[in-house]
This record gives sequence, structure tokens and C-alpha cells, in this order.
Amino acid sequence: VNTRKQKPHSAARSAMPSKKESKSKATVPQNSLLAAIHPVTKFGHDSYRLIQRCTKPSRKEFKKIAAATTVGFLIMGFIGFFVKLIHIPINNIIVGS
Repeated sequence: VNTRKQKPHSAARSAMPSKKESKSKATVPQNSLLAAIHPVTKFGHDSYRLIQRCTKPSRKEFKKIAAATTVGFLIMGFIGFFVKLIHIPINNIIVGS
């Protein structure tokens, strides 16, 4: 049982961000037009930074990724095939066609 008293939570207090929160969050312009454009420009800037950090994989790395993807596709295909293979007879028994 929790015996500590909790401080009352006021709406005015929670609406004001703390000093840590105000520094860590990006400032959003107050103008409605700028506020609408801000997410798009931020996405563009973040995308540009991502593309600059990306590197082309080596041939060995590409083959390893391609092999892993192929194995994943084969496993998922076999799982789907066996689920369908089991589902058809069970569905025929339930429906009784």
C-alpha cells in the first residue's frame, strides 16, 4: 500500500514545460503558415542527413543481405503454404460441402 501523499496536479502547472523540456524540444513557429510548413522542412532536412550518411554496400555485404532475404521469403512462403494446406480440409469439414 502506498502511504505517501501525492501533490495535487494542477492544469496550469502541467501546461508549462519545464526547463529541460523546453530545451530538448525543437521550437515550432507560432505563425500558422510556418507551423504547417515546419514538419515538411524538418522531414526534408532529416532525409538529406540520412542520405549523406548512407553508404553503398560491398558485394559481400549485398550477397549476405540478399541470401538472408531469400531465406526469409522461402520460410514465410512455406508457412503460408502449410497453413493453407491445413485450412482447406478443416474448412470443408466445418462447412460440410
